[in-house]
Amino acid sequence: MFVIINKLLTGAINYMKILVLDIETSPHTGFHWGLWQQNISINQLIEASTVLCWAAKWVGKKKVHFASIMESSHKQMIMEVHKLIDEADAVITYNGKRFDMPTLNREFLLQGMNPPSPYKDIDLLNTARSKFRFASNKLDYIAQELGVGQKTGHEGMPLWIECMSKNPKAWKIMKKYNINDVKITEEVYNKLQGWINIHPNHNLETKEMCCPNCGGYNLQRRGATISLTNKYQRFQCQDCGKWSKGKKPIEKIQSYSAVPI
Repeated sequence: MFVIINKLLTGAINYMKILVLDIETSPHTGFHWGLWQQNISINQLIEASTVLCWAAKWVGKKKVHFASIMESSHKQMIMEVHKLIDEADAVITYNGKRFDMPTLNREFLLQGMNPPSPYKDIDLLNTARSKFRFASNKLDYIAQELGVGQKTGHEGMPLWIECMSKNPKAWKIMKKYNINDVKITEEVYNKLQGWINIHPNHNLETKEMCCPNCGGYNLQRRGATISLTNKYQRFQCQDCGKWSKGKKPIEKIQSYSAVPI
């Protein structure tokens, strides 16, 4: 039998501060002789890649924060994103563990800044790769497969070159592109929420039992989960689909019973 608990308290809570973040960077600039399969050495590098802009929003909020080298100094832009990350309990990215977050950490270091306060790093690309088998794991493809939108189209590398030259028209497109990436990343997050294993537990922020992943109160009792020594009530969130269990055992193994060693 399925029993919905906290029936009158459906919906989600937002006690945790969860930040969705995306950055755009310039390409490396250097001298090279050829166009095909070039091995560029350090002494050919003229200027290393750097952050051009970033966009971020708090989950569940409408406002999208944006900063760029076109609108402020590079240092000010980096300080602003550092402040947001420092306030976050978790940061949602797409390929952020390999790209966005290490890139920003380098920028923080070069600006003489301390690490932001610890946060849970949730990379949706890792969830997509580990839980599913899509034809492509690119954000644009998965967003379209899930029916939550698509990336903003652009002309490719020429857009980045024009932005580095501070072309206002190019920057208008880049801003739209960056902000849209954050919006669709949040939508993909909402779809994948029940599948994320490393999500911070919303129950730590409320006295009412809720879904650990989305904070929703719309939970269904769905049988029991069994450990080596105890049996626990099992629940499934009817909002995001996440499975969870109660904190206290509903049945303990008898003291004389054998357990595996």
